[in-house]
Amino acid sequence: MIIEAFSADDTEQAGLLLGTEAKKKDIFCLTGDLGVGKTIFSKGFAKGLLIDEDVTSPTFTIVNEYQNGRLPFYHFDVYRLKNSDEIFELGFDEYLFGDGVCLIEWAEIVEEAIPEDAIWINIEKDLSKGENYRVIKIDE
Repeated sequence: MIIEAFSADDTEQAGLLLGTEAKKKDIFCLTGDLGVGKTIFSKGFAKGLLIDEDVTSPTFTIVNEYQNGRLPFYHFDVYRLKNSDEIFELGFDEYLFGDGVCLIEWAEIVEEAIPEDAIWINIEKDLSKGENYRVIKIDE
């Protein structure tokens, strides 16, 4: 599936759509360059899970847990990790196989640790179509 986003609101709405459809044990892997809107997408995703907390990027903590939605939401940002081995030190497998939903920003860094059935989402800028234009590609 390909979604075109013409604004930050559109990017957030794309996340909301996927969050609304997310099921227990789903794993979403989010990729894209710095500043493309991964965290904005994540905020929408959390709204789709009925999370009413302010969702922030867990850049320094690696994972933020949100328990107050229709499913537990585990939001990872693995930008600061060097490889897949480091993520298992955080109890990654317990999150993956728990009762919640995982969304992993910069997932390509830990790709070896991601199960094959994960859903990969790539966000790309296309400045020729405007400063806020994004192409969101979802591979299921």
